[in-house]
Amino acid sequence: MAKHIRTWRHALIVVACAVAFATTAAAHHGWSSYDQTRPLAVDGTVKASQWENPHGMLTLVTDAKTWDVVLAPTARMQARGLTREMVAPGAKVRIVGYQHKEHAEEMRAERIIVGDKTVELR
Repeated sequence: MAKHIRTWRHALIVVACAVAFATTAAAHHGWSSYDQTRPLAVDGTVKASQWENPHGMLTLVTDAKTWDVVLAPTARMQARGLTREMVAPGAKVRIVGYQHKEHAEEMRAERIIVGDKTVELR
């Protein structure tokens, strides 16, 4: 009976680790997935923002489309002068970055311009 319990406990630990790893891997985007040969700049209004790790995210509404924007880790953004309030919903921003190769609505931000402040994110 004890061996059976140890086997189940081991199986549950393995499954929990696998789920945790898969969730972390899915949440983080490999930078090679973005087309770094074609930088683009988009101006828009922040519809939603997530100030969290492994990196921040914005939903940016432009005249042409709505973008999912991958930002830098929060500590880096804060160290370089970007605050959560600067990218709160309703903020007008310009994002310079690279479009995802497979997801046309997603881009990785290299820099963000808010008002007269430019913040390098990479």
